Amino acid sequence: MKRAIVAPPALSPAALSELKAWLGITSTREDAELTALLGAALELCEGFIGAMPLQSGCEEILAASGDWQRLGTRPVQAISGISEIALNGTRTALAANAYEVDLDTDGGGLVRLLVPLIQKRIVVRFTAGLASDWAALPEALSHGILRLAASQHRFRDDRQGGDKQMGFPPAAVAALWRPWRRMRLA
Repeated sequence: MKRAIVAPPALSPAALSELKAWLGITSTREDAELTALLGAALELCEGFIGAMPLQSGCEEILAASGDWQRLGTRPVQAISGISEIALNGTRTALAANAYEVDLDTDGGGLVRLLVPLIQKRIVVRFTAGLASDWAALPEALSHGILRLAASQHRFRDDRQGGDKQMGFPPAAVAALWRPWRRMRLA
């Protein structure tokens, strides 16, 4: 599975305002850096809880198969189409009667081909995410994202502190996100 975000989440000005208030910043001089930190915190949140926090348009590349295949991203809100990928990278949209899609109760998206293809790979276009926008995000998740971004901002000049923070969220953030965490048994 190879995923690409083709329509990133719209991070509202409210998220940046909340982060700036948390940090006590009133100028606009650091807005680009703070917005980037919010984006990184969103990605770490997704990795920690196993679900995309804000809705985004995505694509995943899968093997062309008649078997049901599960998309790696969750929760899937809608699957909008499937295209076959030629060896030269050209994409050709498949007719709606050439495949089946299903959304399960756990937020998973499933696809399977109903017709054999010459090509070996397909790309599935879909929308995934827990909340449609920042205001709809559960408070524990948004607060954890803000705390993580604020922590990264505070440690930006402290090489040791910043490196310690990058791989795993601080304990306070992990505690906020833990109820949302999805664990899989392998």
